[in-house]
Amino acid sequence: MTTVPRTGFLLVLSSPSGGGKSTIGRQCLARMSDIAYSVSYTTRKPRPGERPGVDYHFVSREEFQRLLAADVFLEWEEVHGNYYGTSRQTVAESLAAGRDVLLDIDVKGGLEIRRRFADRSVLVFVLPPSGEVLARRLRQRATDSEEVIAARLANAAQELVFGRQYDYLVINDVLEQAVDCLCHIIAAERCRLARQQEFFRNFSENIKKYNKNKEL
Repeated sequence: MTTVPRTGFLLVLSSPSGGGKSTIGRQCLARMSDIAYSVSYTTRKPRPGERPGVDYHFVSREEFQRLLAADVFLEWEEVHGNYYGTSRQTVAESLAAGRDVLLDIDVKGGLEIRRRFADRSVLVFVLPPSGEVLARRLRQRATDSEEVIAARLANAAQELVFGRQYDYLVINDVLEQAVDCLCHIIAAERCRLARQQEFFRNFSENIKKYNKNKEL
């Protein structure tokens, strides 16, 4: 198969807590191995099954502040009392290699990415089919108190305001269908002519040479 040169983009995946963006993102990555994943830094404690360096870089608040002072982060936010940050170097290296990069970050961070990479970012917001489903999924995680769950649900209402500024909405009702939807979005965005200018120029030059040789 011919490799078509194109410009990589940043795929931002956001949702309220419990919306399922991380699960959708992981399954999409398993299907599309040619997309890079930006492992975020966080000060929160690991949840059961999460692996350091794979799901997150788990660091102390002191270490996060040190990294922040060293300008390590492309964007960072405080979410539910914990810090989260995106590695500037990881993103830069992947884009330089022509790869797309998946960022699993909150909505404010997503809009900061849009501000910095207006033409190279695609923002996808994930929601469950209803608020009742979101509350049920948060309780089923069995990791938070009712007080924390109430705070997350209240924050979800605020996140919807920012989510309206995203490019796509994926409804996470049936997981398999939600993953299909995200993969289709990626495939469609890769076909944008604006991301394939190099191929377009090369083809244009190639057809000119072909026609010129035919005339000879």
